Amino acid sequence: MYSLVLNALVRHINKNKINTKCIKYLKTSASLDAFWERDPKGGYIDTREKPSKTQIVREGLKELKTEIALWSQEVKEHFEFDPNMIFRPGETDIVWQFGSQDSLNEWVVTSDKDHNEGYSSCSLALNKHGKGLFAGELSTRVPKDGRIKRAGYCNIKTIRARKSFKRETFLNWGPYNMLVMKVRGDGRSYMLNITTKGFFDLTWNDTYHFVLYTRGGPYWQISRIPFSKFFFASKGRVQDRQSPIPLNKITNFGISVGDKINGSFSLEIDYIGVEFDPNHKEEFAYEMYRMPKYIVAT
Repeated sequence: MYSLVLNALVRHINKNKINTKCIKYLKTSASLDAFWERDPKGGYIDTREKPSKTQIVREGLKELKTEIALWSQEVKEHFEFDPNMIFRPGETDIVWQFGSQDSLNEWVVTSDKDHNEGYSSCSLALNKHGKGLFAGELSTRVPKDGRIKRAGYCNIKTIRARKSFKRETFLNWGPYNMLVMKVRGDGRSYMLNITTKGFFDLTWNDTYHFVLYTRGGPYWQISRIPFSKFFFASKGRVQDRQSPIPLNKITNFGISVGDKINGSFSLEIDYIGVEFDPNHKEEFAYEMYRMPKYIVAT
């Protein structure tokens, strides 16, 4: 249907000898399509060999014990009904903390090299002190395939929050207004990513970003970043129409490095948590303007 409309437009231009220099070219890239998303992965196809049905059954039986234990804990919490009703100022509730091998299993590590889009590499491991170490080599060298124009990124991202039996759920950070991190960096700037993937396809790539500045050196730093400072983007494009984070719909948290500086990087992480600060009253840091309809992209 789209090709028929485009061909009809071209015939109309040629027939009436319209000056095409004054016409804005049509954009056909998928990232500008505001009506439909084909794939939750944004076109990144999983090339791994799929297991057979027999292997799936075997692996499922192995996980059954763990899932039943998780379900039992959910039932226990349901009947106890003891939610946290008081959020003390200055008290950090830790969400992720490194210190064991199990803490690494909650994260997924990726780089442009994994998708044949560059030559960067990275890893997430425990250092000799038992803290998380996100380190690697950043390279902005572009593959000569005629397809990739920019390269140089590494990323870690938490797995999707879920309940027992692989049921997806959300992290509810509604009562909090601060993100707290204890890190020790190398002087680079890192990008913090909070994903709020929703049910509808247009929200699959909704992500809120803010920059984590590290000072380097031998000392740890505790960064307290208000959620009101995070700005809204989709597929790496900052959106014209901004909005605060829906803190009751958090699906993932990630850290990226892509500052276009070739060389090694290193970020040690002790913990990542949330906090309620009663002195912080700001709801959203970015001012919006009233614009005519169909002018501002969302």
